[in-house]
Amino acid sequence: MTWKEIADAFVGVFTGFSPVYILETILIFLLIYYVFKVLKNNDATRLIVVYVVVIVLMGVLCLFVKGSGLVLFLLSVLLLSMFMLLLFSLEIKRSIRERKNGFLPGAAAMSWTRPETEACIESIIKALQNMSKNDIGALVVLSNGNLPKQILESGTMLDADISQPLIEGIFFPKAPLHDGAMIIEEHKILAAGCFLPLTQNNEKYPKDLGTRHRAGIGITEVTNVTSLIVSEETGIISIVKQGKVTRYADYNMLRAVLQEYYWKDFTAQSGRKKNAGK
Repeated sequence: MTWKEIADAFVGVFTGFSPVYILETILIFLLIYYVFKVLKNNDATRLIVVYVVVIVLMGVLCLFVKGSGLVLFLLSVLLLSMFMLLLFSLEIKRSIRERKNGFLPGAAAMSWTRPETEACIESIIKALQNMSKNDIGALVVLSNGNLPKQILESGTMLDADISQPLIEGIFFPKAPLHDGAMIIEEHKILAAGCFLPLTQNNEKYPKDLGTRHRAGIGITEVTNVTSLIVSEETGIISIVKQGKVTRYADYNMLRAVLQEYYWKDFTAQSGRKKNAGK
């Protein structure tokens, strides 16, 4: 194919549109926008890059298809977008359910007072650090309401207010729920003693990481949550996001993670106000 033929094919994409093609194109671009929004809300930055690259490549390839290049491109984008949305079907269902119930993500957090939320953050940090000093193992998952139902049902539902004594009591050795994971959702301890999927990338992580760590890593690989882990053997506190493990977490690191979890929008607004006042 000559450069003139490629140019003619490119021009042909934008000429001879029928009303049906225009409507299809608008719907496809709305779908692309929605996919971008879902990926961004779930911190899937790498998938956004893959999504864009694949769409561009498909657009280039379809230029070489005479006659039905646009139709083929729109169909390809539709199939790719549906595949991406299928990967985050659980998060989409949760979002729809929240809107149906009149609840928007982040609205509950913004309705709490700062002292109440700061008390939750301090309680979690103090509990983790106390357990670290005493070599008590713990696994806490910061959920956005996107955990599969079977994981919650594998433990004991609590729906209890967050407090340092309660967290430490649940993970106290030989306590009934100490071996499983604690699920924190917003300002509540939703469940405890839950069983999580283990990571299958065993060669990627050090051999000294036990079952508790592999469970904490595994859950972040299948859903958008953060795991906080205290090693029973060494007392080391680890933070896990999207399968990436950060060990030797100190007070400041834990506080940063929890502030992001609770106050992502609030702190952004506060920062802008402070900068404006300078």
